[in-house]
Amino acid sequence: MAICGGITEVKEISPEIDSLARFAVDEHNKKQNTLLGFGKVLKAKKQVVAGMNYFITLEATDGGKKKFYEAKIWEKSWENFKELVEFKLIEDAPSGSSA
Repeated sequence: MAICGGITEVKEISPEIDSLARFAVDEHNKKQNTLLGFGKVLKAKKQVVAGMNYFITLEATDGGKKKFYEAKIWEKSWENFKELVEFKLIEDAPSGSSA
């Protein structure tokens, strides 16, 4: 049983986590009028709140250049609700990176 408020590492990147990451990129693109392309999920954490907070580190392309972002998504699955709370650039991916 998860402890309310505790942040835990997601051991395996499931299709659900992948879908949430894609949602984050899509929402960011809509809000900021950008054209980021989803790459892949690098790691994820989750936190039990009134629903679940997901902290997802992902790779996306911006104008053909790979960059790393962190997204925070709040989800209440029983209400079919999800919201992009935060989406921020962490760093540009090093040249030739396949991380």
